Amino acid sequence: MRNTKFLAAAGVAVLLSMSPVFAADLPMRPTLPYAPPAPPEDPSGWYLRGDIGFSNQRFDKLSINNPTLNAGIVPGTFSQTSSVDTGGIFDVGVGYQFNNWFRGDVIGQYRGKAGLKAVDLFSTPVGGGVTTPVVDTYAGSKSELLFLANAYVDLGTWWGVTPFIGAGVGTSRVTISNFADVSLISPTYGGPGVAYAQEGSKWNFAWAAHAGLAFKVDPRLTLELGYSYVDLGSGVTGRAATYDQPLSPYVFNFDHITSHDLKLGLRWNLDCPPPYAPLPPLVRKG
Repeated sequence: MRNTKFLAAAGVAVLLSMSPVFAADLPMRPTLPYAPPAPPEDPSGWYLRGDIGFSNQRFDKLSINNPTLNAGIVPGTFSQTSSVDTGGIFDVGVGYQFNNWFRGDVIGQYRGKAGLKAVDLFSTPVGGGVTTPVVDTYAGSKSELLFLANAYVDLGTWWGVTPFIGAGVGTSRVTISNFADVSLISPTYGGPGVAYAQEGSKWNFAWAAHAGLAFKVDPRLTLELGYSYVDLGSGVTGRAATYDQPLSPYVFNFDHITSHDLKLGLRWNLDCPPPYAPLPPLVRKG
């Protein structure tokens, strides 16, 4: 019995002396390097922008500042129809994102030439209480330079898409070119007539209202699909000329030119921080 207890105690002592060896032979659990949490995203910073699109324009009224011609229209007989073709839009600008919901930018925009047409229908007296119908047709083209300072409010983000609204104020330079006026009058009034006008330009106060959707492709690049209602002011031709009056003092006026614009654009963030990466381990094997 005494020998059995001695052998048991000796066995326990041998196992205890060997346990460090066994522990050394076990694989060590790797130590993961400490990675601090990613810094919060700061959306503020400067950006560049560019847009392309097309316009859908109209004007309220086309008229000539000749009181004699205007006085020759029989009251209640005048009507006018007009249309403007679609034109291309190109703009560039620079802006600043102040926080998650507010930003502003300044843009310069070129609005390409678009054809315009108008038709006047009215009656004019020919004497003795008799009137004759007149058909006056107009054709030409128009283009604009537009400079706007804009402010936008981002309305939140859902599934990566951010709707926004905005408004802008600035100035426009409306140019009317290639303008012609053809009057179709009965022979009793002298037959048809043709007039032309020199190219003319006019600076106006302009304003716009914006709405659209933005999608952030990555921290630097954001795509936009936008709509703008633009009030461009008025336009004017150069002085008109006819076969018997080479250069008259009269011009044609285009009142209240507006446009519904659809644009596709991008914003490039200039102050975006580099992509976050965790710190490397402090100690490496080998």
